[in-house]
Amino acid sequence: MTISPVDFASLLCSRLCHDLLSPVGALNNGLELLADEHDPEMRNRCLELLAESARASANKLKFFRLAFGAAGGFGETVDSREARAAIEGLFGDNHRVKIGWLVEDAVLPKPAIKVLLNLALIAGDALIRGGQLDIGAEVIDGQVEIVVRGEGPRIVLDQELRTALLGAEADVVITPRAAAAYLVHALVDEGGGLVRVSDPDDAVLLFGAAFSAG
Repeated sequence: MTISPVDFASLLCSRLCHDLLSPVGALNNGLELLADEHDPEMRNRCLELLAESARASANKLKFFRLAFGAAGGFGETVDSREARAAIEGLFGDNHRVKIGWLVEDAVLPKPAIKVLLNLALIAGDALIRGGQLDIGAEVIDGQVEIVVRGEGPRIVLDQELRTALLGAEADVVITPRAAAAYLVHALVDEGGGLVRVSDPDDAVLLFGAAFSAG
């Protein structure tokens, strides 16, 4: 399963546009409603909706900048508190998903941060009715170990994402929806490690990754 850098960049851009379309579209709709609305109560409600959409857009941009981009400067590590804030901003703001943070290291290697964030993104999206998302990571002698656990009333992980995470050798087509999963596989594989995914019939969703990020 190999994708050219140009094609992968296109996949990431498509994923970003897809995820930002809803909150940005809501901003546009809210502004149009506000321009035509004269009732004070309704105008206040429009402003509340605009604030919610603006906050959601900002949270998504902050998360994707860290998960997909070159956030954190030119150093080799990133403050783990930035990752926690990005995840809580993306999922915790609407209280649909509760976050459990089990990372004690003050900083983590950049590849570890990206793997952690993208696994959290995939697991959080799989909790389609909300639930609990627990994230743990540690670095021991240059070896990174990451565990992400999702539990909720309904968990749906598409086979496309499962295939991309595990890096099946079959000639599969990766779509923008699986861009994050492919990135996880590529980073872990580059570090000489493996990604593990719980069985589809398990009651909880469990991701594990162990690799060298030094």
